[in-house]
Amino acid sequence: MKNIAAFIGLMSGTSIDSIDVVAVTFAHKNLNLLGSYSHPMPAKLRAQILSLSEPGQDDVQLLAETDHCLGKLFAEASLALMTQLNLNSKDIVAIGSHGQTIRHQPPGIKPGFSLQIGNPNQIAAVTGCSVIADFRRKDMAYGGQGAPLVPAFHREIFHHPDKTRVIINIGGISNITILDPSSGCRGFDTGPGNILLDAWCQKYTNSNYDDEGQWGATGLYNDALLTQLKNHNFFSRTGPKSTGREDFNLDWLEQQTHLFDLTPADIQATLTLYTADTIAQSIADLAEPIDEIFVCGGGIFNLELIRRLNESLLQRTMPAIHSTARLGLEPNWVEACAFAWLAKQRIDMKPGNVPAVTGASRETILGCIYLP
Repeated sequence: MKNIAAFIGLMSGTSIDSIDVVAVTFAHKNLNLLGSYSHPMPAKLRAQILSLSEPGQDDVQLLAETDHCLGKLFAEASLALMTQLNLNSKDIVAIGSHGQTIRHQPPGIKPGFSLQIGNPNQIAAVTGCSVIADFRRKDMAYGGQGAPLVPAFHREIFHHPDKTRVIINIGGISNITILDPSSGCRGFDTGPGNILLDAWCQKYTNSNYDDEGQWGATGLYNDALLTQLKNHNFFSRTGPKSTGREDFNLDWLEQQTHLFDLTPADIQATLTLYTADTIAQSIADLAEPIDEIFVCGGGIFNLELIRRLNESLLQRTMPAIHSTARLGLEPNWVEACAFAWLAKQRIDMKPGNVPAVTGASRETILGCIYLP
C-alpha cells in the first residue's frame, strides 16, 4: 500500500492496560479501518503512571522519565502496526496521539487543566511521521472541560438522520454522546467505568481486570453500599462535566467500604451495578426519547457489567444496547479511531471540540503538530 494518505490513532486510556493503535483512511466522510493493534503496557511503566496519577506529592524526575519512556513505547506501537500493514512514514499523513492522562482537573474553584504524557517529539523522531498531540488544552483555554472529546467523532461517524442515538463509551471513565437529529450533539462523563472495578480486582485477585466480569458475578451486591457510592458529589453536578482518577480511586473506594462487612466479591458485584446504574440513570435523565443505544470501549467485554447495564436500562424503560460493531466499527477501536480523526481535523484546520459537550465558549482547532 503506497500513497494511501492514512492516519494513525493512538489511545492509552484510564485503565492503562495497553496502547490501542489503528490505521485509518477517510474518504468522503467514510472511515476505513486498515488495521488495528494492541500494544502491551509494561508493568513497571504502568506502576510509574499510576504513581504519577495519585493526588499528593509529585516527583518531577519520575514525570520526565515516564514521559520519555512512554513516548518511545507509543512510537514502538505505531511502528508495529505500520510493519504489520506494510506501511512506511510516507504513507502516514499524521499520528494522532492522545497520550496518557495522569491528572485532569476540570475548571471550577481552581484553574482547570489536563495533563497527558508520552513525549510526541519521541514519537515523531522514531517513526519519521508528523504527530498531533495535546488535544485537550486548547478547549480548556476557551473555558471548556477538555473532555470528553470523542463525541465529535461519534457525531461524524454514528449519527442517524432520523433516529436519536446514545453512544456509551466505557473506558476507565464512562461517557455518553447524545446524537439528536434535531438538536445536534451533546455529551458528558457519567462517572466510573472500569476504573474502580480494575483497582478492586487488582487489589484482591492480583489481576489487572475482572475477566468478563466473572469474579463480580460470584458476589452479591449490597443496596446500602450502592446508595452510599451514589452519594458522590460528581452525580449532583450538571453538565458539561468530566471526571477521572482524582474523583474515583482506590483510596476513596476503601473509605466508602471500610464500615461494611462484605466480601471482596460482594463489593465487586456492587461496583459492577454502580457503574451500570449510573450510566443508565444518566441516559434516563435525558429530556428526549432515545431510539437506539450503542456501546464501545473496553467495558463491553465485561459481560456481567453489560448484563447489569441492560437490566438497569430496561428498568428505566430504555432500549437494549448493541455494540458499535453493528454500526461498522468494533468497540475496542473506537477511541483510537477518534484520535486519528482528530489528527485529520487538525491537519484540515477544522474544529475538533463540541462546545455543548465540553462547555468551551467556541469551537476550536485542537492539537499541536510535531514534525519529524
